[in-house]
Amino acid sequence: MTTTATHAVPDWLKLRDGALKPGVRPETTFVLVGGQPLYKLEVRPAAGKFACAVSNTVNGKRLDEPAATFPTADAALAGGLERLRTVLGW
Repeated sequence: MTTTATHAVPDWLKLRDGALKPGVRPETTFVLVGGQPLYKLEVRPAAGKFACAVSNTVNGKRLDEPAATFPTADAALAGGLERLRTVLGW
């Protein structure tokens, strides 16, 4: 799987006082805004590829529709971050 130590914080997130923080499990990454963990990204195996489940940590609402698969775990994390950016309009 992937770790946030090898994944750079996107510029759009930095501009909003955002950061990435690894979760307890290596497949989980939290998106912090203003120091608060507002979103959770979980990279999961999916039909021989990888997917990234994106959810709001406050209400548990999923933000990763439509579902997409990626060739690697790193690509899935990047795809999840891009989906979050799109949903937030950032």
